[in-house]
Amino acid sequence: MLWLMFGWKIALIYIASGVIVAIIGGTILGRLKLEHLVEEYVYQITASQCGCGTDNPQMPWKDRIDQSIAYTKQIFTKVWLWVVIGVGIGAVMHGYAPAGFLAQYAGPDNPIAVPLAVVIGIPLYSNAAGMIPVVKELVRTGMAMGTALAFMMAVTALSLPEAIILKQVLKPKLLAVYFGIVAVAIICIGYFFNLIIILI
Repeated sequence: MLWLMFGWKIALIYIASGVIVAIIGGTILGRLKLEHLVEEYVYQITASQCGCGTDNPQMPWKDRIDQSIAYTKQIFTKVWLWVVIGVGIGAVMHGYAPAGFLAQYAGPDNPIAVPLAVVIGIPLYSNAAGMIPVVKELVRTGMAMGTALAFMMAVTALSLPEAIILKQVLKPKLLAVYFGIVAVAIICIGYFFNLIIILI
């Protein structure tokens, strides 16, 4: 969709940027040794405890499927409420963020437009496919391409609803470190995009 709307150069740079953010962010988080900030119950789950049957290669397929369904239900009952709350918050916020408002406060004349677009994007919730038409409208109303793409990346990678869901697995300190690293990376990409667009 990004390719069709903005051309292959924009799509390629966007994909490359996303991969670079993932690699750098993952490397930094790995070096920080923050495994102790993952909720304890995650480490307590083993194949035998969850009933997945992976420790018994002779287990019949019917039993494997039954145990997989039971384990899926167990996970679902733990997180479903947070998923509903997160998506609900995102839906409400998404309805109160018109393109004109974003273009007005994060337009090309504002030197802090990129970080502002990231901050505005955090409370929202959508997937990349749903955001691409929004990005097109933002660019059409005057927002710089890099700023608009930074906004899209913030909505898809740093949304408040996503934080609510991740909170079930990550402790607050690790969640804050993750959000901080990704936010800084997205802001850098936004400024880089704005510079590259001028050159290409």
